[in-house]
Amino acid sequence: MKAWCLLSKALCGVLLLSPMANAIELMVWDRTPLAIDLPVGTERLVVLDRNVSVGLPLSIAQSDVLRVQSTGGVLYLRAQEAFDTQRVQLRDESTGEILLVDLTAKAGASAEQIQVINAEPRNADPDRGEDNKSIQEKRAPLPVLLTRFAAQSLYSPLRVIEPVTGINRVAMQLPQSLSTLLPALPVAATPIAAWSLDGLHVTAIELRNQDPHRAFALDPRYLQGALVAATFMHPSIGVHGQMDDTTTVIIVTRGSLAERLHLPRIQPVGKED
Repeated sequence: MKAWCLLSKALCGVLLLSPMANAIELMVWDRTPLAIDLPVGTERLVVLDRNVSVGLPLSIAQSDVLRVQSTGGVLYLRAQEAFDTQRVQLRDESTGEILLVDLTAKAGASAEQIQVINAEPRNADPDRGEDNKSIQEKRAPLPVLLTRFAAQSLYSPLRVIEPVTGINRVAMQLPQSLSTLLPALPVAATPIAAWSLDGLHVTAIELRNQDPHRAFALDPRYLQGALVAATFMHPSIGVHGQMDDTTTVIIVTRGSLAERLHLPRIQPVGKED
């Protein structure tokens, strides 16, 4: 059995081989990709003790190839068919850290639970007092940090997203269409996702032009509501039916956007955050 253990060899043997308990394979995350084999047709659990989002390559992103669920710091992986080694990215929802996993599915692979533990920090300086905050975080205003994080989370690869300490994904509690957000323009406004940090919320809204004849310049002054900041991903929106007829506005509010727009707080049907 291949295992990585920070404990003594004797204790590691007890953990892995004792007949009195279910076997657990220990792996240490030290920024080296974790090699995980999956049995075909049997679910394997990977305990991370951190909530993560999963970035899959297209070749295994279909549910009939690999079923993935992530909840409560545990990954539930079930390979429906064999596949060669694929690089998977796990993104810590709290810190933004990326963990790399090399997944392989094959008949006869172990189905025992995996526990991932962190290696000791290398060359750690206890006197730095950085509290895991980057210099860039300290310099940038909070609305700027939130806007950048939202834009990167939606449109950038996981590996390049800059972590923001303490940010959390939150339920939007918005209707599926916000008709009062841009009442002066014939656009459909659809909420996409929201995050919060230190009392501020950032919400991404998709805007789609409904006018088949006119394009429009976009100006934050067109937006209605008590907003802290608003950023359009593009300066204008094209004629309905063209490739540029859709863009995104990222809005920062104190409290939820539903409160700032004076909307009733609801849980939209079919949306999970």
